[in-house]
Amino acid sequence: MLESFRAIVDGEEPPPPGARAPGEDELTRALQVLLKSQCVYAGTPGIGRSYEIARHYAPFFQAYFACLGYGFEVSHRDQMVFLRVPPEGVRHDSQTERLRKDETLVLLALRLAYEEGLRDHRVTTDGVVECTTDDVADSIRTAARSDPPEETRLTEILRLFARKGAVRLGERDKLDKITPLMILPGIAVLSPDAWMEQVRAWAAARGEDEG
Repeated sequence: MLESFRAIVDGEEPPPPGARAPGEDELTRALQVLLKSQCVYAGTPGIGRSYEIARHYAPFFQAYFACLGYGFEVSHRDQMVFLRVPPEGVRHDSQTERLRKDETLVLLALRLAYEEGLRDHRVTTDGVVECTTDDVADSIRTAARSDPPEETRLTEILRLFARKGAVRLGERDKLDKITPLMILPGIAVLSPDAWMEQVRAWAAARGEDEG
């Protein structure tokens, strides 16, 4: 793996078209950005060339993250690179830390809002679905039959998922006390189908118990 790293920074591997080979710091930063964010886009601010480097040197990134138990993938349609975490097995990394109940409910609501946007053809060419914090709160009430987190906590949770590349927060409307949201394609990475089925079953069981 160190030989592959050195081959890239020494230019032995063809660099991206019209660009220079990344230096050690750039390549290291690209690896760190993915470990921190999990989902990275061409338009993610403050990451330099990390997206282009990861996309161009995909075989190296795949091999590197395979050593850590992750699947590295490139979504050209969404201009996104991301780490997929296998659901099975015991893990000891930050990507698989157990979510709190309120975090789980917010993630569920975001995924449901994204699916609804896809069904209603409200998705942009960048794969973004727009909604608001009110929509997320209503989804938690109806889908999970649970009270949503209060506004400050909801914003805190949304910022957590924003750092993971699942959502972007707009500017809060102080009069209506709502925040516009842009749900990104990475929401399907953080809440894969198998996870959704488990959470839906849990929410349904809660509803039956309360009924």
